[in-house]
Amino acid sequence: MNSHRVPIVSPRCLSFGRLAVVLVVGLGLLLSTSAAWADEEKDVDGAKDHPLVSRMPGYVISNYETKDFDVVESAYATGADSKWEGRTTRIGYTRMAKTKPISMAQLERNHESAFKKAGATILATDPRVVVARFDKAGVRTWVEASAYNDGHEYSLVIVEAKTMEQEVTVDAASLQRALNTTGKVAVYGIFFDTNKSVIKASSNPTLDEIVKLLRQNPTLQLYVVGHTDGTGSLDANLQLSAERAASVARALVSRGIAAGRLKTAGVGPYCPEAPNQTEDGRAKNRRVELVQR
Repeated sequence: MNSHRVPIVSPRCLSFGRLAVVLVVGLGLLLSTSAAWADEEKDVDGAKDHPLVSRMPGYVISNYETKDFDVVESAYATGADSKWEGRTTRIGYTRMAKTKPISMAQLERNHESAFKKAGATILATDPRVVVARFDKAGVRTWVEASAYNDGHEYSLVIVEAKTMEQEVTVDAASLQRALNTTGKVAVYGIFFDTNKSVIKASSNPTLDEIVKLLRQNPTLQLYVVGHTDGTGSLDANLQLSAERAASVARALVSRGIAAGRLKTAGVGPYCPEAPNQTEDGRAKNRRVELVQR
């Protein structure tokens, strides 16, 4: 922190009035410095610690940001754990002036130890960074703790994503009711990685219910229609939606459903369920629909 240096002036060179002015100015500078110190020694407005990770003692929150949905790509984790999607919190911490300095390695080791004790899987470490994944109460959460500036500062990036199975419950009976009522049903229990058409294993319960529906109704024939949100180019979304619909049909055929009962199509963003301006709306638009033929 920059401090103001009050000039030393001999009283012999000053009249009483000028000496008083210097003293008042000097006192004002000292008071302004103290006020600046006080401002820096407290959390920024609206900031709070994340309930999953407590702060290191002697630090204050200097930066704080939350988003209901964001995509974070980790430079340290690999494979499926390198790209995180969900509610994102970013917190920056700064050491208070009175706090004894600690090293970046000490910050990293403290967080690594705390994450392990809480049951997390450690995904990556280096002398100043630790990345971990928590799976608790149906919620998957990724955390990256990074130290900077010789330990004077550190940051947390926390991304919370609900496990896919919990978001929507699908069963054969509810599928049948929707088909009887409107001739179609939107299915939100089939999951893909972003911009990919490979079906995730978490989709198996939903696929099994569609198979059950088709076996209970042996004359039922369906269009399997892929839909996307409005993000990205139209051509890419049309292709992606068609590929996803085809993947679903193949998955049903592999479970014993005759291929002739299914026809596929992809309509990209052409038939939205909700506005694309919000993440909730985009999530509703990313779907597979079953349409009775």
